Amino acid sequence: MMKTTTRIQLSAMMFLEFFIWGAWYVTMGTYLDKVLHADGVQVGAAYSAMAIATIISPFFVGMIADRFFSAQKVLGAMHLAGAVLLYLLTTITSPNGFYWVLLLYSLMYAPTLALANSVAFRQMSDPSKEFPSIRVLGTIGWIATGWIIDKVFHLTTGELGFTFSMAAVASAALGLLSFFLPDAPPKAKGTQTTFAQVLGADAFVLFRNKSFTVFFFASVLICIPLSFYYSLTNLYLTEAGMKDVTSNMTYGQFSEAIFILLIPFFFRRLGVKWMIALGMIAWAVRFICFGYGDAGPHLWMLFAGIVLHGVCFDFFFVTGQIYTDSKAGVKIQSQAQGMITMATYGIGMWIGTLLSGYVKDHYTIEKVVQWKSVWMVPAGIAVVVLILFVLLFNDNKHSAAHAS
Repeated sequence: MMKTTTRIQLSAMMFLEFFIWGAWYVTMGTYLDKVLHADGVQVGAAYSAMAIATIISPFFVGMIADRFFSAQKVLGAMHLAGAVLLYLLTTITSPNGFYWVLLLYSLMYAPTLALANSVAFRQMSDPSKEFPSIRVLGTIGWIATGWIIDKVFHLTTGELGFTFSMAAVASAALGLLSFFLPDAPPKAKGTQTTFAQVLGADAFVLFRNKSFTVFFFASVLICIPLSFYYSLTNLYLTEAGMKDVTSNMTYGQFSEAIFILLIPFFFRRLGVKWMIALGMIAWAVRFICFGYGDAGPHLWMLFAGIVLHGVCFDFFFVTGQIYTDSKAGVKIQSQAQGMITMATYGIGMWIGTLLSGYVKDHYTIEKVVQWKSVWMVPAGIAVVVLILFVLLFNDNKHSAAHAS
């Protein structure tokens, strides 16, 4: 049984981890388009910065956390450095200069997603039951950013630069908190380290399992449509005429909070395979809703697309994190989480962010974006990935704690 103090500490960690990201990430596309006057390719490139950082850093940092330093100390150092860079972003006025500082910040932040999971999992005896109730605080943190932006500070489009200052304060707070988190010492410390291990190659052993390999590549591919959602939705809903877009988008996180608590229930009844498949179905449906919705009589379709985020995110990504942890074992825990983070927020998002920018520009005619055509592209990709996953993935364990 986890101690109450530990649960509070881990919950605060998750809250701040996703508060930081949500504070600037959701509105950045609108900020770049309307304030820095970036084009679609530049917006896509900015969102790709996090993806590039996720490809580069998790293996290396995961290896450090596994072999040399406690995960929570690496987490703290990354967030303190990140706070400085977030503040620096508020001073930049050109899209190109913004990109390079954002890329440097992303190199600090991206590894913390895997490290936070590693710190949390290290304190748990049954992650499939204990992790959802901790991870839900991350969802609440993301929700808080949207409501603070719209309902507390009432930020206009021209004032969205303030969101980076919000994130900087939260990053500094988590940086300090991290040094007081429960210890997550390097479990593989003292073992002989090869160059391949420095690159995170220990986690490659997971590819001996066919279903994990299918899951890994499905994670890469499904994040191509995911990136369309993150980089274009706020701008799309703003142009569609929806009011209070940023706070309305948090209904997706409310949905996420509900479904994340239902994960143990669905694990027992659906198993890993069909939970992930249902998440993919939700991705396709949400983009169809965006394509055919509007701010008039079909406003309900826009909200449906937002609310589906709970199924989209939880049934694929949170389930995938638990599935990965069940396959990895203690010694390569951080590397395994880093690898799946690389697959999702790294490779797939990198491809998707660049593609989304080109698709948006391709379907922009006389400065008017043909949004229906834009959204049909990620919807089609999601359907193809769903079909391939259902046909090829065979591991349908109903308890991640006992998956092998």
